[in-house]
Amino acid sequence: MCHPGWASAHIEAQRLSDLVRLRRVRDRIDREYAQPLDVEALARGVHMSAGHLSRQFRRAYGESPYSYLMTRRIERAMALLRRGDLSVTEVCFAVGCSSLGTFSTRFTELVGVPPSVYRQQVANVTRGMPPCVVKEVTRPIRNREARFAEPQLV
Repeated sequence: MCHPGWASAHIEAQRLSDLVRLRRVRDRIDREYAQPLDVEALARGVHMSAGHLSRQFRRAYGESPYSYLMTRRIERAMALLRRGDLSVTEVCFAVGCSSLGTFSTRFTELVGVPPSVYRQQVANVTRGMPPCVVKEVTRPIRNREARFAEPQLV
């Protein structure tokens, strides 16, 4: 007969093991965002099924691995567009996107304006700001999150 606490200890150990593997996946996405990555390849790298990885990643980080990857790509694209020396198409491919249409659609969803408009607007607004401040004030916020953010009046 098994000790009653064994099952809960085993479940907790599995959960912690999954969190370590999820962190490895997130770190890999952060490092290799410009490479072709898909959920199956990410899952194989941590010995999980694609479905289990997707469910657990969403539980841990609030979004799917693909959504997280696209957010990283869009953040990098924003930095490249701020630099101003690459076209939107060049930026699209530099961050690992293979479709300009998908890139533009996702960029617009996350940032609120198309990449070409962002490039024009941000050039004037951020001129002279330190890069660390620019990164913080231009960080993408999903439109659905922005709808719920109410200004706080004090």
